[in-house]
Amino acid sequence: MNYQDQTAKLILADKYRMDCLRAARELNLPDWYLGAGFLRNAIWDHLHGKEQMTPLNDIDFVYFDTKHVCLKTEQQIEAQLQQCFPVVSWEVRNQARMHVKHGHQPYSDTVAAISQWIEVPTCVGVRLEPDDKLVFCAPFGLGENWSLKVRINPNNSRPEIFRQRIAEKNWLKLWSKLQING
Repeated sequence: MNYQDQTAKLILADKYRMDCLRAARELNLPDWYLGAGFLRNAIWDHLHGKEQMTPLNDIDFVYFDTKHVCLKTEQQIEAQLQQCFPVVSWEVRNQARMHVKHGHQPYSDTVAAISQWIEVPTCVGVRLEPDDKLVFCAPFGLGENWSLKVRINPNNSRPEIFRQRIAEKNWLKLWSKLQING
């Protein structure tokens, strides 16, 4: 199975997600993706046969800009997105500054930052190019998302946070077929 093609079909057929991608693309920010649950949940919902998408708490908009690394810039971008597409709660984070929050060495780009997120299936993102092509970021591939396996990120092994996130997000209640390994 070509997981990237399968994932692209899901996203392209999802008007809500495509509208979000179009709104994000309008900002023309460097090295951006809509990440984590935006992509992960679409796959898990599909594999669980859900006709209604699982509501997203927020949409993680990540980008990489070493020239403008202050929180105020991120807040301004969030406000722009909120104005452009108000039915969504946006969370904007410049990955050029997030290494400080997590105690890591500086990231080289958005993909490097995403590769540090806690769960492997969460380490994903997608962006919409000007020619309407989808570009995926999946440092560990998309296979684990499609296998419904959830394991801790070997690059950022923090078991207590891993277990806490899974419990707080009610993943096993929302997606009963998930297999938690960690």
